[in-house]
Amino acid sequence: MTMARAVSSRRSLLGHSYNLVGVVASLVILAWTLVAIFAPYVIPHPIGDIVDDDYFGPMRQGLWLGSDYLGRDMLSRVLMGARYTVGISLAAVSIACFSGVVLGMIAAVTGGWLDTCLSRFLDAMNSIPSKLFGLVVVAAVGSSIPVLILTLAVIYIPGAYRFARALAVNINTMDFMTVARVRGESTVYLIGSEILPNIIRPVLADFGLRFVFIVLLLSGLSFLGLGLQPPLADWGALVRENIGGLPFAAPAVIVPSLAIASLTISVNLLIDNLPQKIRDRDA
Repeated sequence: MTMARAVSSRRSLLGHSYNLVGVVASLVILAWTLVAIFAPYVIPHPIGDIVDDDYFGPMRQGLWLGSDYLGRDMLSRVLMGARYTVGISLAAVSIACFSGVVLGMIAAVTGGWLDTCLSRFLDAMNSIPSKLFGLVVVAAVGSSIPVLILTLAVIYIPGAYRFARALAVNINTMDFMTVARVRGESTVYLIGSEILPNIIRPVLADFGLRFVFIVLLLSGLSFLGLGLQPPLADWGALVRENIGGLPFAAPAVIVPSLAIASLTISVNLLIDNLPQKIRDRDA
């Protein structure tokens, strides 16, 4: 009985149940976040320095993840790649979700012509394939970090808008919203004090999913040569430039691929293991 109570207590945190999968996923996400923050201070070699006479060198002491196609240290490049992959993706998803959620709540509360115009315009944008849009914009304008962030954000604003608007429309029909309008509350008050607190939890879950989509799209653009340009490199670029080592099972191509997989799968697992009241649209 004591052991059962101990297990039960370990699976309860602030009133929410959790499981081992969610905890492990959280730890992986936390680890990559810390790597992204402190990478410049912990890398053993500058990312552009050639430190190995052998290309696609194996894992060994001093080169714990081997070397790439030029003999550069892969551990240093993967750690710095985390900084660019996580940083660019986090900035893009923050802009996309903030813009989409704000516009979605405004459209739901005001209605009328503003709602119609915003919805039709963003629906038209959403009809453009994301990868095609990203390829065209990045190929035409360039692949600097600000351009990548803004391009990725614009691609995912329509989805964030539709999700937030759907949630806000449901809240907008409830009795407490009618009471607030009768009191003469402003639109800003209705959005900030009545709607946002009631949709914030599913919006945060959606934030995580869109982060995964952006990581994969950024990696895809980089794999096609339209992401960060040398000597900078995110994980997708590391896979592309070391793809020649695939027949040799070189760590230089396997490790960044595993890094992409570990981050995206961990975020998905964390969202899947969130309490139902957080993930539910009607929460």
